[in-house]
Amino acid sequence: MYRIGFGYDAHRLVEGRPLILGGVKIPHDLGLEGHSDADVLTHAIIDAVIGALGIGDIGQHFPDKDPAYRNIASLSMLETVSGWVRRDGFRLNNLDATIVAQRPRLALHLSDMREKLASVLEVPVKQVNIKATTTEELGFCGRKEGIESFAVVSLVAAV
Repeated sequence: MYRIGFGYDAHRLVEGRPLILGGVKIPHDLGLEGHSDADVLTHAIIDAVIGALGIGDIGQHFPDKDPAYRNIASLSMLETVSGWVRRDGFRLNNLDATIVAQRPRLALHLSDMREKLASVLEVPVKQVNIKATTTEELGFCGRKEGIESFAVVSLVAAV
């Protein structure tokens, strides 16, 4: 049995916050605003996994009004969600995600993101693909107002 999930997230870029993507701290003068560490890549992945499991969305399980999640590392939320995958009798088949940001350039950090995410998801790195792109200065990402991310995961029954 296969399950597929899609996830999306976006956050505003602001001063005074670190920029965390895929659990990796990226050198940049701006970070992402949010209740947690605002890691848009990990949030999109979490939403995709939750969608594949058919159990709602990230906001239902990790509400931004709950003080327990204030400044939490998104990788710890992904670790919880990864446990739900195993609990429900599945394993991750693959993950494909895209980060959309005009700045900073992310190519040098993608490998580190893949390794961190694969470790948390307990899969080989080759099952995790992360891409980065710009919008050629179009939209809120192109104006450097924020960053967004999209993710697709497939789960298979653990045998």
